[in-house]
Amino acid sequence: MKIADFKPFIGLHCETTATGSLLQHLGFSYSEPMLFGLGQGLSYIFWKMKAMDYPFIGGRVKPDELTENLCRHLGFELAVKETTSAKKAWKNLADPLAEGQPVGLKLDCYHLDYFTNKIHFAGHYVACYGYDAEQAFLVDTRPQGSESVTSLESLALARREKGPMSSRNLSYTITAPSPPTPLKKALPAAIKANAEAYLSPPITNIAYKGILKTSKQLLPWFRQSEDVTRDFTMTATIMERAGSGGSIFRNLYRDFLAETYALLGGKGLKEAHALFQQAAQAWKDVAELFDQAGKEADETPLYEAARLLVNISDTEKMAMEKLLRWAETT
Repeated sequence: MKIADFKPFIGLHCETTATGSLLQHLGFSYSEPMLFGLGQGLSYIFWKMKAMDYPFIGGRVKPDELTENLCRHLGFELAVKETTSAKKAWKNLADPLAEGQPVGLKLDCYHLDYFTNKIHFAGHYVACYGYDAEQAFLVDTRPQGSESVTSLESLALARREKGPMSSRNLSYTITAPSPPTPLKKALPAAIKANAEAYLSPPITNIAYKGILKTSKQLLPWFRQSEDVTRDFTMTATIMERAGSGGSIFRNLYRDFLAETYALLGGKGLKEAHALFQQAAQAWKDVAELFDQAGKEADETPLYEAARLLVNISDTEKMAMEKLLRWAETT
């Protein structure tokens, strides 16, 4: 069975694509940058543990938080279910589908049949809009294609995989019991909350402090790495192409600010947008320098990358300060 008249959301980032598909089915269409911004999506983290092969660099909030924030700001009702039972996990998917309601799933993309780059990542999201006796019909990001198919067995494996960022067969649905909160009210609230979180990171490897810390860790990372080509080319791919929308999610937030300015105006918002334009370009340059350092096994490009990261830290901090002042006076 498939949900009748289902139209997939076409997106670049997995969680906004999955959640956008659920909202679009309810009759609410928002752009992907708008979904990302309303979800307080922008952040940064530099994370290294002994069990990790190399540090992880990320540019968004923790998995699950984006959809939770988005639904809260718009007034939608979010129902999240987790279970260790395979039987209950299937019921949590099949029951809403039987009622014509698409379901968001968090899983490990490694097991999905259509993923050819077999890397474990358990913080991936898809939307499911149907199944038959052998396979499930999913909405995923490009380049996999908006409408993707995987076997029921592979889907079950993906949903119950353990590891970093994994959940216990997590599924979610969204309903709209009342009209959504007007954007005039939701946008300042989301921007204010995102700016406050960004400007007050709990530890020094998050937000602008984390970017500054990264600048100081690049050369030690390179010199201690067991495989500099893997480390830096893969990190460059994560920054620029692995579902971030480019420039480690800064392109999405830049475009979100442009949309918000078109709706609400404000000098501070316009200035912050210009700063995020600068930051997005600088992040693209950093990714290229990482890729060069990895491919050439040469630390020289990292000197320039470190300098750019210091500037990015200052730029993003200034932009968020402007956004906070704008939101507080709007």
